[in-house]
Amino acid sequence: MISNTETSHRKPAWLKVRLPSSHEFKKVKGVLKSFNLHSVCQEALCPNISECFAEGTATFLILGNICTRNCLYCNIAQGNTGAVDLDEPQRLADAARALGLRYVVITSVTRDDLADGGAEIFARCVEELRRKIRDCKVELLIPDFKGNRQALARVMDSKPDVINHNIDVAPALFKRLRPQGNYELSLELLNRARLWRDRYLKHSAIIIKSGFMVGFGETMGNIIHLLSDLSKVQCEHLTIGQYQQPSKNHWPVARYYAPDEFNHLKQTTIGMGFRRVEAGPLVRSSYHAAKSFIFYTGGA
Repeated sequence: MISNTETSHRKPAWLKVRLPSSHEFKKVKGVLKSFNLHSVCQEALCPNISECFAEGTATFLILGNICTRNCLYCNIAQGNTGAVDLDEPQRLADAARALGLRYVVITSVTRDDLADGGAEIFARCVEELRRKIRDCKVELLIPDFKGNRQALARVMDSKPDVINHNIDVAPALFKRLRPQGNYELSLELLNRARLWRDRYLKHSAIIIKSGFMVGFGETMGNIIHLLSDLSKVQCEHLTIGQYQQPSKNHWPVARYYAPDEFNHLKQTTIGMGFRRVEAGPLVRSSYHAAKSFIFYTGGA
């Protein structure tokens, strides 16, 4: 059971990870640099950077590394964005090919300054990867596009294998932590993606995915509320991880959940309609993404 008492603010042992020093880490970092690409692994200080880079995988961050929003838990810089790089999809596909990737995760900063929120570049990335890497699987972690239906349709029509949009925060704290976001709009996007798939892409098996973190100060009731809402929009894959404060200027950690508490959270999802759930202290939205996909599809 999840305790109602706060834990020590000292980072527990299960959140300590080894320093990145492997050959594969250096290789991935080098390839990203040579193709002038960003990875959310580096920009957001992901705790799994060592493990993922060592396995030769990375989550590409497109549309620059400056975000137009200011979520209080995120380490990605916020401010004035640059021009859209129309050659980025081609370089991304070339980098993925150079790394020998067969499963590619792509996300972006939020670009509220663009009419389509960057949807066209997302779609072109998928199309370039399909063209240059045979049988490449692609997972997109997309922003809310400010509810732009045409933008979502463009992304869906590129037929990625997974569409992911993270809720990130329980509804009770959402507006405080994501002041420029909209909880209901995020749920609507997930629902609309599923409806678009079912109505217009009937022969496509695009997986609908979301994720959130705990440790902000939410209650178990808040978590159940969030799980229920995600279940209602028929979210299929789900990730649950521990929030870690990137710096003293970010939202403080209210408590650290123990590994057995994450097991409890995973057990709580049983019977709610989720088909695959990753829950653990170090879990992030793209953690074991390829393994989850293979498990779910049977290697398809």
